[in-house]
Amino acid sequence: MNDLIVCRCEGVRLSDILRAADEGASSMPGMKKRVRVGMGYCQGRVCQAAVRNLLEFRVNHPAKPVLQRAQAPVRPIRLKDIINSKSAE
Repeated sequence: MNDLIVCRCEGVRLSDILRAADEGASSMPGMKKRVRVGMGYCQGRVCQAAVRNLLEFRVNHPAKPVLQRAQAPVRPIRLKDIINSKSAE
């Protein structure tokens, strides 16, 4: 079960998240710095809720952990669209 992939974009496994929590990660930003969870294509939109629940369980803290902020671009942009917009100017 520890081989379960939680963050598909970065290939972060449950065992990586649990180990990082044991080493002191108690928030999404802390987890992101340690194991790169939420740094992939979706910017944590898929895995953030699961990681938040794992942190609450592992850290045993009733308050919600700090969530990560969305990074620009908020939605993925195809390079083709950027190039086409530059050539239209």
